[in-house]
Amino acid sequence: MTSAAGAGAGPRVGMALLAMDDDSGLEPFYASLLAGLEEELDRHDGTVFLHIVPDLDAEILAYRRWVAEDLVDALVVSDLVEGDPRLVVCAELGLPAIHIGGDPASGAWVVDYDNAGAMRAAVQHLTGLGHENIAWVSGPERYRHTQARAEAFTDAVNAAGGRGTRREGDYGAAAGTSLTGELLDLNPRPTAVVYDNDLMAVAGLREARRRGVQVPHDLSILAWDDSANSRICHPPLSVVSRDVHELGVITAGVLLQAVRGDVPMVQTPPCAQVVARASTAPPKS
Repeated sequence: MTSAAGAGAGPRVGMALLAMDDDSGLEPFYASLLAGLEEELDRHDGTVFLHIVPDLDAEILAYRRWVAEDLVDALVVSDLVEGDPRLVVCAELGLPAIHIGGDPASGAWVVDYDNAGAMRAAVQHLTGLGHENIAWVSGPERYRHTQARAEAFTDAVNAAGGRGTRREGDYGAAAGTSLTGELLDLNPRPTAVVYDNDLMAVAGLREARRRGVQVPHDLSILAWDDSANSRICHPPLSVVSRDVHELGVITAGVLLQAVRGDVPMVQTPPCAQVVARASTAPPKS
């Protein structure tokens, strides 16, 4: 799928994303990010070319096609992995590329995000309630942001004298359901679970309720990102909250500087905070 928004005489920005939910659509995080990105670029007559791809090879092919057809002036690269081949390709193509969650020491255009600090805040919220047996349903291990969260999760749980359990998911609802089932089958089972996105968290909530596990009386749930999905479910989910729309606006601002030929810079949005709602509470005695 390819789409363009705000076509005009301003900067033309390309962004390719892997389908991350069970319907091959956009994860809510990226829907909010793109809304902010397009909103800011529209003010400068900019265009966003969005392409949904099955893998990194297809993403790189999209980059090459955009350049060959002179469709874009800059790229947004997200979900970075170690030794990411897309960064080399961007350099070869001679296009400025904004790395969301990239290495601040890389000398590239980076919109940084403190994943480690956000995970520490999540664990501290739960340990502050008295939870000692905490699980984490993560995104794929290959992503740099997952690795940063993993180290912080382990350190924060250990610092609190607790026990940490991890299951690796793919951000989809099916993974949230199956991995929650695995965690609830453990003995002893966790008293709290952190999920790396809202789709897995909502699915985990449904699976807990299907098994007769009451949230938060028997199990506390904390989701990543404050989306509508998190707010309208029952009970409303406590979240690691960051302004994803504003993150898109910030990314657009960095893009505008990159297209002008400014010196590469690192932009760091405010750190996420925990918003406590009805899905987290002290564990049963």
